[in-house]
Amino acid sequence: MTAALPSRSIAVMADSPRLTRAKQIELAQRDERLARALRENLHRRKQQARAKEQPAAESPADPSRGEPPA
Repeated sequence: MTAALPSRSIAVMADSPRLTRAKQIELAQRDERLARALRENLHRRKQQARAKEQPAAESPADPSRGEPPA
């Protein structure tokens, strides 16, 4: 079996596409927005994890717990 030869009619793609200045700015703003959203999500998840780790005694008291029935 022989290996297929690359077609000469298909141009080699460049490593990075040529972006206009406006498109570069748009992509940079998008990256910043996504990075900010990821940081906010991380902070929110850390807060949730900390709240989950706290002992039940510090959480709002359930009136039915710890008191004898009347």
